[in-house]
Amino acid sequence: MPSGSDGLRGAAIVPAHNEEACIAQVVREIRAFDPGLEVVVVDDGSVDRTARLAAQAGAHVVRLPFNLGIGGAVQTGFKYALAEGFDVAVRLDGDGQHDPQELPRLLEPLLAGEADIVVGSRFAARDGHYRAGLARSLGIRLFARIVSLLVGQRVTDTTSGFQAVNRRGIALFAADYPHDYPEVEATVMVHRHRLTMKEVPVRMRERAAGASSITALRSVYYAAKVLLALFVGLFRRSVTPLEEDTE
Repeated sequence: MPSGSDGLRGAAIVPAHNEEACIAQVVREIRAFDPGLEVVVVDDGSVDRTARLAAQAGAHVVRLPFNLGIGGAVQTGFKYALAEGFDVAVRLDGDGQHDPQELPRLLEPLLAGEADIVVGSRFAARDGHYRAGLARSLGIRLFARIVSLLVGQRVTDTTSGFQAVNRRGIALFAADYPHDYPEVEATVMVHRHRLTMKEVPVRMRERAAGASSITALRSVYYAAKVLLALFVGLFRRSVTPLEEDTE
């Protein structure tokens, strides 16, 4: 962990579903970056060797009995972090896209007290290195504009799962986390619970193996579903995490 983290306990939450091709390398990279981080792989009902290979690489594995989806797996990781008393949690995907060497960018503003949640954005960098497919790119831009209006600040990457969270964020996400395609809704939820979010530019890699499950057709379904969820979310009561959970 960067300077300023003395005495803080950190966990790296890695949701994974059938990621046997790359999960061991993901765990090893995180441990090489910071041996003090406890790597928690949430095996989301995998039917391959994901859990075994993650454990062999040095991760603590939380196995779900069946596939809950990304939201359920991520919330499980935060529930574990809350129960075990971690002060900081970082989240990385199990497909190898998130480079642990970028974590200092996320952790620095978090440890400085500038934000409760810091998100690594593929689109905040001026060089525009990240390229997405047309349907995905249009959806990301649409969500970014809508969410920016809803939260009153510029948001460039509403689908990023590369995050660092403090104890207030851990408590919130352990208690309430959107399921299915959660990141867009979670950004609005963070704002409504009066937590502070900040984006930092990061570079992300191509998937180490496999392919994204979000096809052009699923992108249309995804967009419609998330927009509906955002509309419904506007009428949800805004609640802040309990103080005793965040001290």
